[in-house]
Amino acid sequence: MSNKVNVIGVGMVKFAKPGASDDYHVMAANAARTALQDAGVDYKDVEQAFAGYVYGDSTCGQRAVYELGLTGIPVVNVNNNCSTGSTALWLGRQAILAGEAECVLVVGFEQMEKGALGSKFNDRPGPLDNFAGTMDRVQGFNQAPPAAQMFGGAGREYRWKYGTRRETFAKVSEKARKHANRNPYALFGELLSVEEILASPEVFDPLTRYQCCPPTCGAAAAVLCSDAFAKKKGIANSVYIAAQAMRTDFPSTFEENSMIKMVGYDMAKKTAEAVYAKAGLGPQDVQVVELHDCFTANELLTYEALGLCPEGGAEKFVWDGDNTYGGKFVTNPSGGLLSKGHPLGATGLAQCTELVWQLRGQADKRQVEGAKVALQHNLGLGGACVVTMYRRD
Repeated sequence: MSNKVNVIGVGMVKFAKPGASDDYHVMAANAARTALQDAGVDYKDVEQAFAGYVYGDSTCGQRAVYELGLTGIPVVNVNNNCSTGSTALWLGRQAILAGEAECVLVVGFEQMEKGALGSKFNDRPGPLDNFAGTMDRVQGFNQAPPAAQMFGGAGREYRWKYGTRRETFAKVSEKARKHANRNPYALFGELLSVEEILASPEVFDPLTRYQCCPPTCGAAAAVLCSDAFAKKKGIANSVYIAAQAMRTDFPSTFEENSMIKMVGYDMAKKTAEAVYAKAGLGPQDVQVVELHDCFTANELLTYEALGLCPEGGAEKFVWDGDNTYGGKFVTNPSGGLLSKGHPLGATGLAQCTELVWQLRGQADKRQVEGAKVALQHNLGLGGACVVTMYRRD
């Protein structure tokens, strides 16, 4: 049986600030319609649907896809924190590999509130209690948003370990704004200098406001299919998933008293290694990357976890321009979570959409010349990491 699953259609809506978007089901249905149109298939061809979102009641997935039609197909609702969209994609791919479906729709969406993320169920143990306990033991708590304390703490640990300058973290955000400036779907396209980024209010050292992703509303979708379905529909030379893996936390997350480990470094590293082994390709074969830059600190850590540069080499990687156009890997050409925005359930599928466009040569002003292999990294605390490699031969 072939391990190749084709991505024949993608679509997304322009991301928006909380309170300025359509309702979740409208955004999701619009993204899904765009993906179906892009694929050249009807909703009646879809045999299963996977819907990812974090903030919403049960069966929001049905409410969204019912806008497309009432065909009786299974609809699976997925919530895996910030890696929700890619987890839904992972499930859709598995359904095709298992022979349970030939064509599936994967859609991710989020209608978020203003302000930092918070728990909705405060009458029971929280799923991040172990993470909070580790952070309390390693660095304590302050009044900053918890996620910023976690990823900021990892950035601070990295600075102490390697002597990395604060300007290096800001340089990542400057790059994100430059890339988003070319992306009509991005939330923040205004250019910012390193100096302006550093001068913005401090959230948690080394992170300033412009180094933290904003709460965002949006939706994105993908249509996946088997080779047999593609042949039946006359679809040729599509982008396909060459390899994909998901991992959750290891003992090192909680036992090594390391904020870097606690925010998923080992999880990301192991997931990437599994993808490279499955694909028979390494990071040196990749031209374009969409990775989970919820904070600038996580982008720096992820360069190393994915093997884009050696451990301790992220600062040189950044200042050499190896993370942007003209360098070794164009990283987050979409603007990433920092500037495109981060609607939790949609992020993984928005990353997928950008990379499919890149491999098709449809990314307009963001196009990475000669892109043939693309890598996606989507991470959520709690925890889960999904890494996906795409190719177009």
